[in-house]
Amino acid sequence: MSEEQRPQASGMPPVPPGAAPQQAQPGQQSQQPAPGSYPDQAFYGQSVPNQQGFQGQPPSGAQPGQQPMPYPYPGQPQPVPGGYPDQNAWQQPMQQPMQQPMPDPSQPIRHKVHHSYIWLGSLQVAGMLVLVALFSGFSSIVGAFAEGETIGRGDGPLLLIIGIVIVVGIIVLVGITALFQTLSYKHLYYELGPDEFNLYSGIFNKKRVHVPYQRIQSVNQKATIVQRLAGVCTVNIDTAGGSANKAITIPYLQNSEAERLRTELFARKQAILSGASGAAAAAQAQVVAAAGQPGAVYPAGHPQAGNVLDMPAEIFTDVRGVFGGAAVETGRVSYEYGMSNKELIFTGLSNNTGFILIVLAAIGSVAGLAEQILSTAIGRMIVDGGVNFVMRSFAGNTIWAITGIVVAVFVVVWFFSIIGTCISYGGFKARRRDSRIEVERGLLQHQFHGVDIDRVQSVIIKQSFIRRLLGYCELSLGKIDAMSESEQDQQKNLNPQGLVIHPFVKMNRAPEILAGLVPEFADVPTENRPVAKVALRRAIIRRGILQGNGFWLAIVVAITQFFANLFVAPTNADAVNILFFVNTGAIVLYVLCVLLLVLDIVGAVLWYRGSGFAYNQRFMQISNGGFSRESVSFPRKKIQYGFTKTNPFQRNARVATINARTAAGIGGTTLRLLDVTEQDANTWLDWVKPGGSMVQ
Repeated sequence: MSEEQRPQASGMPPVPPGAAPQQAQPGQQSQQPAPGSYPDQAFYGQSVPNQQGFQGQPPSGAQPGQQPMPYPYPGQPQPVPGGYPDQNAWQQPMQQPMQQPMPDPSQPIRHKVHHSYIWLGSLQVAGMLVLVALFSGFSSIVGAFAEGETIGRGDGPLLLIIGIVIVVGIIVLVGITALFQTLSYKHLYYELGPDEFNLYSGIFNKKRVHVPYQRIQSVNQKATIVQRLAGVCTVNIDTAGGSANKAITIPYLQNSEAERLRTELFARKQAILSGASGAAAAAQAQVVAAAGQPGAVYPAGHPQAGNVLDMPAEIFTDVRGVFGGAAVETGRVSYEYGMSNKELIFTGLSNNTGFILIVLAAIGSVAGLAEQILSTAIGRMIVDGGVNFVMRSFAGNTIWAITGIVVAVFVVVWFFSIIGTCISYGGFKARRRDSRIEVERGLLQHQFHGVDIDRVQSVIIKQSFIRRLLGYCELSLGKIDAMSESEQDQQKNLNPQGLVIHPFVKMNRAPEILAGLVPEFADVPTENRPVAKVALRRAIIRRGILQGNGFWLAIVVAITQFFANLFVAPTNADAVNILFFVNTGAIVLYVLCVLLLVLDIVGAVLWYRGSGFAYNQRFMQISNGGFSRESVSFPRKKIQYGFTKTNPFQRNARVATINARTAAGIGGTTLRLLDVTEQDANTWLDWVKPGGSMVQ
């Protein structure tokens, strides 16, 4: 723009160079900038932000609420007091900030897994081969000693050749594994499309797994100790398909990449569920904020904020491994809590089944080696010496010696199970982040579970016998579970159903945790409808006789004693001794049967007093008591179907069994309550059917 053309462009007459600006006519708004103010924004165009902020009054041409143009900024002409900016400045071009082209969200970008997939997978195979070779070699040496063979100098060359062959074989197998891992790595990647997540894999047989964003159930992470040191993890994406749909596994993702993927998946899912689709959902996806009021995050030093194992777990998290990368902000945390030292110890005392199974598996794996060792002369000498020591310690009493050994073994296994459980729950944290519930734990092997609130099917409060005595409970969330390929055979037997949000917590803290973590379940019903009065009599008959351990054990003992006295005639001393032991043992077992029968009857009474159900406009709750007690609360909209069931005895007593089917667990879960009154059962059935009546 030339110097004469500039004033016309702004609606003003031309001003000769060096002349004073023209004075405004009466009634005409002056175009000159007032002292301490800015020129009209239309004169300079779009405003540009400035770090120094705004000084002076806003310009006359600014609209109400419009941000005034900061002044000056690089490349902008400087003002002249009482006049226009220096005219020489208009000869310099305006400097505009460079804008990077924005990526098109509709075009998916290919993402590769971390390169540790190659070498870490190969090292894992190498370690397994080395252990197998060492175990095989040691077993062969022990077997040779067991057969009386000796190893001399003449066997040195043979052993050297065998060792070289083993080392070369391991190197070749590791090389083949590394080649396979490399080829797999080149064909393993994932893409975030406009409407779905896609995972590609396969060298010869190509495989593509696509998951619509709205079908994502949860995004979980798991990392072994070696993966944690490397800063990578395995990500499992569960879909709303139950056991018929396996979890999608993405191995060896960088920690920062896994966090970014988790956030992006939930963001796109929420965007699609909110009404957007395709590229619009990918461009505008944002995580939905959590419903209800934000809860509290316990400060450091609070007894519920953590335990002694949280510090090493936080060090692991802060270091993030060699290739972990910087942490990614995944959303707003509105509520978070940990486990106290007392809760951690109680969890270790009450959760030891998994570790016992591991110990039993380890014992079974070394049974063959132990047999070979004990068959040698050295092994027999060790055994004889140990037996003599034990017998001397228990004054020659074999029964007490065996009892002491069994007790010692169980104490050692129990101690190690406590340590293993505490380590597995080290660094436990549960939080509400936007619309997601996240639970992470594990000092060595780290586990992270995150599920969206719309996939939570129920809230479960469990109390075992020990927990009921101490006033504690286990809190968990029922959700639709999917299985990965490695968990297909053991998920139903070993893994707990649902997502445990606290394994051992005081009952009086449960409402606070549920209100902060799942405020959507805040209005669950509290007025319980008990089972029918006749249910007590039916429970005693059912638990004490039909399902009673003491009753049926007494039947077996009586039959055995009867036939023993019938066929064994007391004709000699040996027969008399046999009958004496049989009858004496029967008396002891009868006492045991009475104790078991009393326990069954007490359990029936506790079931009658602690069982019932309740429902309101939005939720239903079913409680089943006994020595242990479980209460399950679930939304009405999560019930797939409900039905009542009766047998001839129930119809005679005018009671029924109610059944509610939800999608929680593997393949679904049916919640039932026995012996409610017919009137309550019919009213509930009318409530649960589509369009049924609502109870205020």
